[in-house]
Amino acid sequence: MLIKRKPITPGQRNRLDNVQDLVENNPVKSLLAGGARRRNGRNNQGKITVRHRGGGVRRKYRMMDWKRNKIGVPGKVMQIEYDPNRTANIALVYYADGEKRYMIAPRNLEAGAKVISGPDAELSVGNALPLRNIPVGMAIHNIELIAGKGAQLVRGAGTAATIQSRDEKFATILLPSKEVRLVPVDCLATIGEVGNQFHKNEKLGKAGRNRHLGIRPTVRGVAMHPAAHPHGGGEGKSGIGLKHPKTPWGKPALGKKTRKQRKYSDKWIVKDRRVK
Repeated sequence: MLIKRKPITPGQRNRLDNVQDLVENNPVKSLLAGGARRRNGRNNQGKITVRHRGGGVRRKYRMMDWKRNKIGVPGKVMQIEYDPNRTANIALVYYADGEKRYMIAPRNLEAGAKVISGPDAELSVGNALPLRNIPVGMAIHNIELIAGKGAQLVRGAGTAATIQSRDEKFATILLPSKEVRLVPVDCLATIGEVGNQFHKNEKLGKAGRNRHLGIRPTVRGVAMHPAAHPHGGGEGKSGIGLKHPKTPWGKPALGKKTRKQRKYSDKWIVKDRRVK
């Protein structure tokens, strides 16, 4: 539920908070890992490969069950928790054999619900089944690309994909980006839509909250000097001074296709997400 607070400080003037009834600050210690080493957008050579990253609050990683490979073992959802490492909430599941695992919390999954994985599982929210056993048109998330590797697609808050068609080997899936892709029917997917659907409507309210997330400021190219950006320089507000906008490295910023002409995954993509 989105709440607009009374602005008693300037940073709360336009702030919209997503208030949820969650168990926070009480994760299972055995499922926590020390925070991964911060790279701040740098590669193994120390060069910046992703700009505007750095800082942010310390946080521990929750060990997620992406594979859902406890086939036929029923589990009970004990609580829905906040996870600082992702936009979706997570569900703590106690399995019948005594093991505890975290999974992505789908919409309408509540504490006390039963979940199970396997080809014979019911078609209810939170259960994981192979794509060959899921009806066409049903909302799914947490989708594998390679059977047994673990989910790679549709894991963000409020997202869902649908199966458009299926044959003996592949299912044709419409992804949230509107890309249509082939996925082997042996891959697992979870029934339902990812929860925390109001995440996209949150407003941070102040720049400091962006810094807590590890996002550094973005400076316009026209505000830089000519040595730092092709748009820089000039007296006053002189614009970019170019026929077409460019990246900081001088490449065309608009219109040029940057995807490889012969990429290995092209054969699995039926419709590109960029095609109108």
